[in-house]
Amino acid sequence: MGSKNHEVVPTSLIAQISGLRNGGVNKVLGSLARRNLVARVQNSSYDGYRLTYGGYDYLALRTLSKRDSVLSVGNQIGVGKESDIYIVADGEGKEMVMKIHRLGRTSFRAIKSKRDYLGKRKSASWMYMSRLSAQREWAFMKVLHENGFPVPTPVDQARHVVVMEFIDAYPL
Repeated sequence: MGSKNHEVVPTSLIAQISGLRNGGVNKVLGSLARRNLVARVQNSSYDGYRLTYGGYDYLALRTLSKRDSVLSVGNQIGVGKESDIYIVADGEGKEMVMKIHRLGRTSFRAIKSKRDYLGKRKSASWMYMSRLSAQREWAFMKVLHENGFPVPTPVDQARHVVVMEFIDAYPL
């Protein structure tokens, strides 16, 4: 449904899924586009919208906030070829690390052929691949932590975001 099967979701499908009338859908989509949460794509076949990384980040943060895993987002403490790292805090003020997976950056495009995220699928969007990457990292961290390996304690995972314990240390 929606972005899972379409990189660009037709406006008619958005209207059908949302249950809003056409005028209401256009108003909401316009508001989201002004905030750069979705982007309008016009081609010869149909008009539609695609979710931006900003919109995907918003959905993940909203999920983590509703679960009371993340209350505030602090400074960015790292940028890598696959992710952005931020300091976050929960409702009690406990500092943690939030890793936002961002596969598909221009310098790291060979990932589709080098990693087995896709399984039997022939292709997928970079956002979907980022989600699979985060789910895999979460699963590995959880198993390693439960078996006594020295890894940060996994706290929560939503879409392409993993929240883990903050370890105050120096890089090697």
